[in-house]
Amino acid sequence: MSSHRPEHAQVASPAALRPLYAAGFVTAFGAHSIAASLGGYTHDQHASLLTLGLLLAVYDGAEVVGKPVFGTLADRIGARPVLLGGLVAFALASAGFVLADDPALVGIARLGQGIAAAAFSPAAGSLVARLTPEHARGHRFGNYGAWKGLGYTLGPVLGGILVTAGGYRLLFTVLTVLALTAAAWALAAVPATPPLPRTRETLLDLARRLTSAGFVPPTLALASATAAIAVGVGFLPVAGAAHGLSPLATGAVVSLLAATAALVQPRAGRAHDTGRLAARTGLTLGLVLAAGGAATAAAAAGPVTVTVAAVLIGVGTGITTPIGFARLAATTPPERLGQTLGAAEVGRELGDAGGPLLVGALASIATLTIGMLSLAALLTATAAAAWAGSGRRRPQSPPTAPS
Repeated sequence: MSSHRPEHAQVASPAALRPLYAAGFVTAFGAHSIAASLGGYTHDQHASLLTLGLLLAVYDGAEVVGKPVFGTLADRIGARPVLLGGLVAFALASAGFVLADDPALVGIARLGQGIAAAAFSPAAGSLVARLTPEHARGHRFGNYGAWKGLGYTLGPVLGGILVTAGGYRLLFTVLTVLALTAAAWALAAVPATPPLPRTRETLLDLARRLTSAGFVPPTLALASATAAIAVGVGFLPVAGAAHGLSPLATGAVVSLLAATAALVQPRAGRAHDTGRLAARTGLTLGLVLAAGGAATAAAAAGPVTVTVAAVLIGVGTGITTPIGFARLAATTPPERLGQTLGAAEVGRELGDAGGPLLVGALASIATLTIGMLSLAALLTATAAAAWAGSGRRRPQSPPTAPS
């Protein structure tokens, strides 16, 4: 259990956290609803595949660069203003595209959305941690992850429907309304969380904290779980199609994976909170299950094994994610939560990009089976590291000089 500054504990009701879950939905839905339709956009605009790649990467790239910066800002000025500012900025970026009515500006709008998401995403995670007692953090982070999972699941489907019905202007209009609604809800329901007193931290202190046993194993676990689910979403349809599954059936497999992860997260978090699933055991179990899913996909012999692979990856990532975030929150000084969660989110973004890149590269020079088996081996190695690293906690020496 953490012993960091209990005098600064601030607890909010479950209802006060729901706008934070909505913020998670906004960033996930916004990212995937646009990304899923960019192939058709580039075709209509006669753009190259390089342009498509840049449009897909710009959102995640902005998040990788921005999350540590805005996480640190949330610690300095308070997470609530950064949350509200990020949601409003997301709405403005979306509304700007609608008002400009120029399809060529979709890249700029997506960059603006990514920068905004880089602000409100770590701020939302920091608020979930600060406003929740430690014994309930797993469940609350599970709820937060479930809402993000819902955004990932619904984004491609609803985004496609909106673009078909009214083009990109309708999609961006809906995103504007969603972001403003979440901002207004957060303004009304989320309590103010003033910044906590901070001791001066040198670069050496920061390096020690970000290489400690409280940070590295859960962050590696979160990055690996994100890589597993990204690979599942991208490559299970390829495995299914190779065995005769229709696009509708492979889409159902991907939806099953996302839905499984969303349903498991709150339950895994609650099991962690009640002591039935320790952090060390949960992180290891989740990664082993995800590795089993990747291995099953590698050996896919038909629709049943592809479905089993999707369920295993969904359950594994659903266990790992809330426990990883709860572990990070429990081992981080509360006045550094934004910075720590922002850095951990960078790990997740790298896993989101690196997993599919690894499997795709290996599949191109060998076979998809080799790519999936390599992912399974990587997840197994990360599980071993989680078991070895989460069982110990490096003591953190508090800096002495006041800021």
